[in-house]
Amino acid sequence: MVYIAEIFLYLLVFMAGAGIFSFLNVVIYRLPEKISFVTGRSHCPSCGATLRWYDMVPVFNWFYLRGKCRDCGARISFRYPAVETLGGVLALLCMHRFGMGAEAIADFAFLAVLTVVAFIDADTMEIPNGLVILILIIAIAALVCFPEPTWKNRLIGLVCVSVPMLLITIVIPGAFGGGDIKLMAAAGLFLGWKLCLVAAFLAIVAGGLYGIWLLATRRKGKKEHFAFGPFLCAGMAAALFWGEQLLEWYLSLYRF
Repeated sequence: MVYIAEIFLYLLVFMAGAGIFSFLNVVIYRLPEKISFVTGRSHCPSCGATLRWYDMVPVFNWFYLRGKCRDCGARISFRYPAVETLGGVLALLCMHRFGMGAEAIADFAFLAVLTVVAFIDADTMEIPNGLVILILIIAIAALVCFPEPTWKNRLIGLVCVSVPMLLITIVIPGAFGGGDIKLMAAAGLFLGWKLCLVAAFLAIVAGGLYGIWLLATRRKGKKEHFAFGPFLCAGMAAALFWGEQLLEWYLSLYRF
């Protein structure tokens, strides 16, 4: 019975995370188009048919309908179940890493906003200010409610990456986007300076490798830009879960 209860709990947490990220799919689609994501029912972008409640079961319904609209048969992007699955996995990771309390909820909310930022930036090369403000609100709430990281740690995190990014951009115009800089400032207040540095390092490595691949395959020229926000968001997510271990491993390399 214990195993059955655990499996049920994991399934419940997964579906809750997937359901929240199903709504985030709507935000990702509508926010850049300046369409309200609060009002108006979900519909097929091809034929406009309103989706029934049983057509909106996260993850599973996409596979049941074989990735097609029930009404017109138009293809539905695999991004939708992928984002929903990501939400379920992140919910499980938060539960495993941070338990079932307020800290896990705050971390999940932070990751949820990062997901929206990453996909919108990938689509539009822009990070909406409203999303940065939302991360800032979550960070301030975490600063007030949770003792760790300390407020000094968080305040240093506010500037330790964002200010160098700003200075580099002043010297080299276009090096970083304004949205990237503001994102790292707000996120640094949430993560604290240690995890913020880990996140920036991971993002620079991953983004650099991606840039090399773009140049090697001639998908981008030397003067063309690509969205760096998704790499920052991925770096922050990785740092949130495994940043302390990565930092400890890195520092151990210099111990004799």
